[in-house]
Amino acid sequence: MTDPVRSQNPATLATDALRLSGDLVRKEIALAKAEMRRNLSHAGAGLGMIVAAAVIGIVTLNVLTAALVAALTETDLGPIWSAVIVGVVLAILAYGLLRKGMADLKPENLMPTRTVENVQRDANTVKEAYHDA
Repeated sequence: MTDPVRSQNPATLATDALRLSGDLVRKEIALAKAEMRRNLSHAGAGLGMIVAAAVIGIVTLNVLTAALVAALTETDLGPIWSAVIVGVVLAILAYGLLRKGMADLKPENLMPTRTVENVQRDANTVKEAYHDA
């Protein structure tokens, strides 16, 4: 009995190998697409949970702020001054966070300075190599 693989000529074997390789690539691409869809679905769910947590966090801060105002009202400050004090403290905190955030977003802070220095150093090295040659 003869082996069917050995009885085929090289051209047929090469054609079969190319066809199988193409099928394998198509299946791998389909698998990658399915995996990406699943991963994006999980990422969307995660993003939804982060948004929900942010909303709940904001509500929590409002409740705690109201509780702080109410606690200060129980002192001799009264409700108006209690609200003013809490408001001013929160405004100072917000201003500090805003200044820090804006400073971090300045273009010079975002620049990849080490990379720029390395590229400049490499360019100078290349220039020196050409001038020495």
